[in-house]
Amino acid sequence: MDGAITLDSALKYAVGGRTAGMLHRAWSLETVGDLLSHYPRRYSRRGELTALADLHDGDLVTIVAEVRRAASKEMRARHGSLQEVILADDSGAQLEATFFNQPWRMHELTPGRRGTFSGKVTRFNGVMQLTHPDYELFDDETPADPDAARRWAEQPIPVYPATASIPSWKVQAAIAQALDTVDPTGIEDPLPDAIRERHRFLPYQAALERIHRPENDADWRRARATLTFHEAFLLQIALLQRRAAAKRAPGTARQSAPGGYLERLDAALPFELTADQRAVGAEIAADLARTTPMNRLVQGEVGSGKTLVAVRAMAAVADSGGQSALLAPTEVLAAQHLRSITAALGPDLAAELMPTLLTGSMPQAERKKALLRIVSGQARIVVGTHALLSEQVEFFDLGLVVVDEQHRFGVEQRERLRTKGRTAPHTLVLTATPIPRTVAMTVFGDLDVSTIAELPAGRAGIESFTVPLVDRPGWWPRVWQRAAEEIAKGRQVYVVAAAIDAKSLEEGEDLEPVEDEFGEAGDPVPPPPLATVEATLQAVREAPALAGARVAALHGRLPSAEKDAVMRAFAAGEIDLLVATTVIEVGVDVPNASTMIVLDADRFGVAQLHQLRGRVGRGGVPGLALFVTRAEPGSPARERVDAVAATTDGFALARVDLELRREGDVLGSAQAGGRTSLKLLRVAHDADVIVEAREAAESIVADDPTLTDHPALRRALERRLDDTEREFITKS
Repeated sequence: MDGAITLDSALKYAVGGRTAGMLHRAWSLETVGDLLSHYPRRYSRRGELTALADLHDGDLVTIVAEVRRAASKEMRARHGSLQEVILADDSGAQLEATFFNQPWRMHELTPGRRGTFSGKVTRFNGVMQLTHPDYELFDDETPADPDAARRWAEQPIPVYPATASIPSWKVQAAIAQALDTVDPTGIEDPLPDAIRERHRFLPYQAALERIHRPENDADWRRARATLTFHEAFLLQIALLQRRAAAKRAPGTARQSAPGGYLERLDAALPFELTADQRAVGAEIAADLARTTPMNRLVQGEVGSGKTLVAVRAMAAVADSGGQSALLAPTEVLAAQHLRSITAALGPDLAAELMPTLLTGSMPQAERKKALLRIVSGQARIVVGTHALLSEQVEFFDLGLVVVDEQHRFGVEQRERLRTKGRTAPHTLVLTATPIPRTVAMTVFGDLDVSTIAELPAGRAGIESFTVPLVDRPGWWPRVWQRAAEEIAKGRQVYVVAAAIDAKSLEEGEDLEPVEDEFGEAGDPVPPPPLATVEATLQAVREAPALAGARVAALHGRLPSAEKDAVMRAFAAGEIDLLVATTVIEVGVDVPNASTMIVLDADRFGVAQLHQLRGRVGRGGVPGLALFVTRAEPGSPARERVDAVAATTDGFALARVDLELRREGDVLGSAQAGGRTSLKLLRVAHDADVIVEAREAAESIVADDPTLTDHPALRRALERRLDDTEREFITKS
């Protein structure tokens, strides 16, 4: 390679082609900067042995242990030799490491040697063991000088995220090689001097050196604090630039007219708006009246009336001659939104504003009719799925984009719809998943946030229960009996399964992973099969308690007309029990539905369970939610289900969700692309860091929105963004 190696250099120039290929296959690392951002997940010490009694079957571990004894013997059952090494910690707890046909290991693994050992813990004949572990032994002798010996024993050993083919010390060796090879002048510090000095952070090069090669705990702790702030700061800079770019785009003011559609809609409402609905409505009206495009997130409890707030905004836009488009994640939800909007408008306003549906599976004749209404401006309100993003769809004057459940769509999809306006349309994002402040600042930092916490009067409330089949298998028949009791009262029941049939999940379904379980021989035990719509429908029809009940199924693979017919029949009370996938998760509103039964509840996230539960208890009928699970007591999956059953407070659940879930799950698709994922920043725990980074970023972007005076920061940002994010932020 010509020239010095920098953070942007291809990895092969720093560590060689073979190692670079392994690192790319394992973690998609491409550049020296990518590798140096592969931070240790913890630190061990030579003088501090891992507590072996704390290991469990199935753990993928990197441990520090001492060899107590080692022996090689011929195998009786088959040809060859077996090497058995007994590892121990200071308490005397032991772990067996076994190798096959590698007698030369006995020359290395001699009693008294210490080192790091990496592999998967299994149990064989009641004994915990590592089979063919990777290992790296420490130097034979402790330094003779007491101070040097103490430093040797206490020096932190970085333990990296690893795979079966790349153990932690191979990652450590590659990083050390990269640190020794990279040109120090090529490691620019993205933090402006004033910010770094104010917070007493390390220079970037020193932080990288100390997080990967610390001499003591203080080294890596200070480096970690510095690099955590770097992550938060770069993310906030990106979000604020995106926000600034959106505000630079010329927009059109949209105001309601005296005696216009909005006033007529409000006058016809059969109930009073809640105080929260009025307050959020006023914020939206003020945004719409400006020529800078609105970018607002409205978060609110399930059933808090967010859709009505959006309909009022649509009416105001129609007053100015503009159109509104509502983007929904599923066809079932899009059709439900169309019905809800039409009902809210009433027959006269609906005839004038002509709410129009556009989905991907519409018959060609209906699609052409819808497209004509949209391009001519006849349809002032358009509701659709991803079909709205098609190049064929043209609007007469798109003034407002409403995105329902933003987490189902990427940023680029939201932007694709925004480009269909003559000028940049106003944007309103709705979510029924309450978002803690730090998450809102991190994920939706380009949006203003409004909250509707108050529920409309007259809600009867929901009781929720976990049905734990592992410890209470006898409760299963009672689930169907309870459903039958509700039907006998003239009420209706949802039963939700994640899968359509044995081979098909619902499209777009993203289930929680199953925790590994291992049998006595150490082999993985497959998780129980998911309940399916097909099998559950059959079970319901055969359940004696539900004899005579009117039952139907609903899932994403049904033709659109059939899905719509089923939902209409359920809404009309012609179906007693609906077996469905999560297509009914959001927006489906049947006031007479009293009961929600979720099968395999442990496979759904906190927010999704809360959404599903929100489909019942919406009228004067008390709601009942039964979360059926096979998760073991004390497991994270069971904790998740029990947490939802314990409270209907979505804001409390959002905090629980943040504690229980992995960081990437919380952030979802908002941080698309491998290199933009957070490595150190923890939204649940680093609230102060996020607030400080936001304040620092605001001062930079306000004075220098294109980062012309901060070239190192601009280059660092470019490394962290994928092409889509970079294109949006740089366009004016």
